[in-house]
Amino acid sequence: MRMAEASSSLRESKMAAWAVFVALLSVAAASPQRYTPDWASLDSRPLPGWFDAAKVGVFVHWGVFSVPAWGSEWFWWHWRGEGRPEYERFVKARFPPGTSYADFAPLFTAQDFLPEAWAQLFQQAGARYVVLTTKHHEGFTNWGSPVSWNWNSVDTGPHRDLVGELGDALRKRNIHYGLYHSLYEWFHPLYLMDKNNEFKTQYFVSEKTMPELFDLVLRYKPDLIWSDGEWEAPDTYWNSTNFLAWLYNDSPVKDTVVVNDRWGFNCSCHHGGYYNCQDKYKPGTLPSHKWEMCSSIDRRSWGYRSGMQISELMDESSIIMELVQTVSYGGNYLLNIGPTKEGVIVPVFQERLLALGKWLSINGEAIYESKPWRVQKDNGSDSTWYTSKGTVVYAIFLTWPENSVLQLSSPVPSASTQVTMLGVSAPLKWQALPDKGLGVTLPLTIPSLLPLQYGWTLKLVGVS
Repeated sequence: MRMAEASSSLRESKMAAWAVFVALLSVAAASPQRYTPDWASLDSRPLPGWFDAAKVGVFVHWGVFSVPAWGSEWFWWHWRGEGRPEYERFVKARFPPGTSYADFAPLFTAQDFLPEAWAQLFQQAGARYVVLTTKHHEGFTNWGSPVSWNWNSVDTGPHRDLVGELGDALRKRNIHYGLYHSLYEWFHPLYLMDKNNEFKTQYFVSEKTMPELFDLVLRYKPDLIWSDGEWEAPDTYWNSTNFLAWLYNDSPVKDTVVVNDRWGFNCSCHHGGYYNCQDKYKPGTLPSHKWEMCSSIDRRSWGYRSGMQISELMDESSIIMELVQTVSYGGNYLLNIGPTKEGVIVPVFQERLLALGKWLSINGEAIYESKPWRVQKDNGSDSTWYTSKGTVVYAIFLTWPENSVLQLSSPVPSASTQVTMLGVSAPLKWQALPDKGLGVTLPLTIPSLLPLQYGWTLKLVGVS
């Protein structure tokens, strides 16, 4: 090659290299922030907006524990882990001699599971997201996990992909899909080995937990991962920060996925996406971080119990009260039901969900996409709670005043103040109170004649 040709070729190579370098800089500049596998970086990720807007979700606890359907979803642990005699007596009375927990799996048939009907019910309940148990602490997976051989819903029991079927039905209705997943398993040999090694080894995490989490994300592309079962080991054992860095940076749901705070015994109420803090958490004041309250219609269990009594269930007024207080404090409300082993959502659970949906069909304007107001609970009442949207304030009162005049001590009225009740077309009369606030004359009817009998909402415009 002659010198001129070599020089020209060198210039072209340099120009090509420079073009590649500029292109890479452009890509890097256009790329969103990448998160590093440490809490300082991961906690800086903004929470995707859909979650705060959604406010209302349905939790579904379903698994092999639905077969004995007695005590709670912790049946196996109470029976074999703790050796409680009442559980041993129950098994001996109901099942053949020598029955093991594994023998329950073929009886988990899901033969009446109709995912489209479930999705329709959850939509009628007003749920904007649904969280399904993909694997509880028993280790049985409700999908064909490749690392849970013969202990999953495809190989045995239903012989169906329960996670996939429900996800397809929910997404047809634009309901966000969340996946509950337990990090640990009570009796898995690899987990017990790691535990015996004081969690200085990670055989269970590398062979079971992480492969399942990656599989769930890549296969079902969830909107939410509801992690649980973290409390015996730190996040470093669970490899949580590395997983979340991948989830936020490179996963197919990196821009939309939401996670909770159960990623190690050191994480709850401190690290993660939004905070659960603890089951049935009630902060009592307005938290500075987005949070969620999970509650269960059956106060004694998350999974289905065949012997539950009506006195043990939340009634409609209790559900509405929890929802209103939670949203007023800036939280989301995740209400749990437990289907039967056949996949039936029993009528009493359906009735509660439909009652919630009826209430939201009228009062949802004060719930969905709302924000906490400057005051959460009215200073003069324990039964009136506030939410807001922009300059509009909503006062949700849970007790109808005897004289049909509701006194609100917190809002400051003005000459332009207007008051209406959601579900009632005519504006309501009001007057300023002598000290502060306003008194609102409610519709001249008894509460039992109104569309709803638990909780009503005043829409206040022009107050501060």
